[in-house]
Amino acid sequence: MEAARKKLTRVLSRTFISNVKDKAQRVMGSGSSFKGLAKYSTSAAAVVKDYEDYRKSLYGDITHKALLVDAVGTLVVPSQPMAQIYRQIGEKYGVEYSEDEILRRYRWAYGQPWGRSRLRYVNDGRPFWQYIVSSSTGCSDTQYFEELYNYYTTEKAWHLCDPDAEKVFEAIKKAGVKLAVVSNFDTRLRPLLRALNCDHWFDAVAVSAEVAAEKPNPTIFLKACELLEVKPEDAVHVGDDRRNDIWGARDAGCDAWLWGSDVHSFKEDSITRTSHNEMETGMQFLQGN
Repeated sequence: MEAARKKLTRVLSRTFISNVKDKAQRVMGSGSSFKGLAKYSTSAAAVVKDYEDYRKSLYGDITHKALLVDAVGTLVVPSQPMAQIYRQIGEKYGVEYSEDEILRRYRWAYGQPWGRSRLRYVNDGRPFWQYIVSSSTGCSDTQYFEELYNYYTTEKAWHLCDPDAEKVFEAIKKAGVKLAVVSNFDTRLRPLLRALNCDHWFDAVAVSAEVAAEKPNPTIFLKACELLEVKPEDAVHVGDDRRNDIWGARDAGCDAWLWGSDVHSFKEDSITRTSHNEMETGMQFLQGN
């Protein structure tokens, strides 16, 4: 019975999103104008209300007790373009490809099926990243790979997407909301969060290399909820990838918001009233301008 309910939830969720996409396409069309954008804004507001009503029909009044946050692209971003770093570090090892060529080859390699294991990131992810680096640069030098691999574990390689994130997360935790990172990453994620001095913001970290499941597999979201001791329907996930973050979280039964669209920043002045140490107004505490 429970399995049937979860399957029905996934089907309804996908049907709902398809209707949303159709609505947006009807509003915008191919030749968008200022008037069309204004209509879309009105439609988007209606879509948000429709989704809130949809979740209420499943779970009753919505009270988020946990916030799940994607890592790369939402919490942190590379400080310099990948291709630039690959070339800069690689010059002394004989890498001659241009940054454009490295980027093209990287995208091709990353998009290929990874046949050596079920997951791309197993433990420290070295075999996968060795394949990516050598495919992108044409260089298989072990010292080059190790220097590049270790660079991406340091605070030099990354910075926070939102400089106000710490204040906001502190306020959210004081309101009684639990926090977790949910990321497709290898075992370097934890030392990276420590290097950026943000590991203490979170009550739990669910990283694919440890959970043995990669987004959009619902398992990784369910593991995060288990670590936080909350039900999936009481959690909301924020991420920048529609397939991995939005579809995956909703298939697990969580609420989900797309970074850069539904949410633009973790703004402290967007946090609303609290009661009994719980946020009362759903995702209002995260919505940006």
